[in-house]
Amino acid sequence: MNAPTSRTPGGVSRRAALTGLAAGAGSLALPGTAQAAPTAPSPSAAAADPTPGAMKLFADPGFDFAGLLALGAAGMRASEVGEVLTAVNAVNAAGPSEQSYTDTFRAWGDRLAAPPAAGRHGGEVPPQTRRFRSLRAAQYYAQALFYVLGTTSPADEKAVYLAGRAAWDAFTGLCSPAAVRAEVPYGGTHLPVWFFRPEDPARPRPTVILTNGSDGQNVDMWTYGVSAALDRGWNALVYDGPGQGQLLFVEEIPFTTRWEKVVTPLVDWLVARGDVDAGRIALTGLSMGGNLVARAAVFEHRLAAVVCQPGCLSPWLGFDKELRDVVMPDKAETNRVWNEDVVPELTPRLAFTVKKRFEIFDRQALRQARAGKVLTDLWTPAQVAIGLDVTRLVPKIKAPTLVLDYDFEQFYPGQPRQMYDLLRSRREYVKMTEATGAQLHCSPMAPQQHCDVVFDWLDGTLRPDRS
Repeated sequence: MNAPTSRTPGGVSRRAALTGLAAGAGSLALPGTAQAAPTAPSPSAAAADPTPGAMKLFADPGFDFAGLLALGAAGMRASEVGEVLTAVNAVNAAGPSEQSYTDTFRAWGDRLAAPPAAGRHGGEVPPQTRRFRSLRAAQYYAQALFYVLGTTSPADEKAVYLAGRAAWDAFTGLCSPAAVRAEVPYGGTHLPVWFFRPEDPARPRPTVILTNGSDGQNVDMWTYGVSAALDRGWNALVYDGPGQGQLLFVEEIPFTTRWEKVVTPLVDWLVARGDVDAGRIALTGLSMGGNLVARAAVFEHRLAAVVCQPGCLSPWLGFDKELRDVVMPDKAETNRVWNEDVVPELTPRLAFTVKKRFEIFDRQALRQARAGKVLTDLWTPAQVAIGLDVTRLVPKIKAPTLVLDYDFEQFYPGQPRQMYDLLRSRREYVKMTEATGAQLHCSPMAPQQHCDVVFDWLDGTLRPDRS
């Protein structure tokens, strides 16, 4: 960073590009990367510290956000307060890093995925114990998965994902009733789906399709929707789309800019079921999922309601302007500047940020990241991120739409209100605030409040007697 500044043909300096990486880090991430938050705060952000006092788990805002996400999940039994705080203490004692964070939470996943100590009460371990141990294991593996590319073993990414997936599958199989597992055709592959139903006798019920963001895992969908849906007598569908879960970490299929092609086969699968009310199917999107579901709603007209959490018009605008300026119309020139002027100056921390933020958009970038290398082709994945812009499409949404925003929204500041203003359908805008501890992207400390807001609105919007 102390090297002399060199000017690029695109009008951005090497120093500015690196600063942009640090400033915008995590903008496409649910559990934010270990970098400073973007310099543009949300309009309501008045305090200097969005997580003061006892809320502060790590001095670094990225690790702090990830830790708060794990801690907040305890309200939905997807973590344990004592386990998370013990892990946090261990990471802080070792010195917070991608390595210590991954190793610590992966060990917790391994511990809970294994059977409890035999002979405690004799006989087989009760399924209730195995069920929520498995859910917590899935949570801790997800925490480790986010940072594994920054460790000395980046090739472990697939193995960590599969460990978390096994824990998730064990949990869903122990639910009562067990989640229905299926594969829905999509392009040349299939979308893994998990369909959750209440314990009451089967009948047509309102159903919510829960959409993850750029790097969330299925356990997050339990925290931010499945548990609340079941409590209210709803069905809930969880799935992996391209760029997510199995399709990304096993099949190496990156994100698509045509998310309606993902949602439509899911709706087809649901309406064919006798326990789904085809007139009351809602679609929610968490984090960058708030962008994906907005696009899907423009083209899939069987959706009765849509929730964007938060509203996101353009994920690409979540990157700092200096970094965006590196990407020029000319692919060859963009990549020359990237490889000659920017990559040589990356610190290990910034190199991790680059690997994590772009692996979801391009198979080559993913493979290079797992090999411990920084992507050499910036232009190609950038085109996918740019192509996710839904600004011109949002006015075409017909379904009632709820847009959430957050105090200290650190990834897409200003975009939720902009999306709301563009909507022409029945709409509502809700700001989650620091006054109730629900600040930051996706309210990591308050998922119960978050779900109350979402499902109260869905219940009111989709009640049978509403005209």
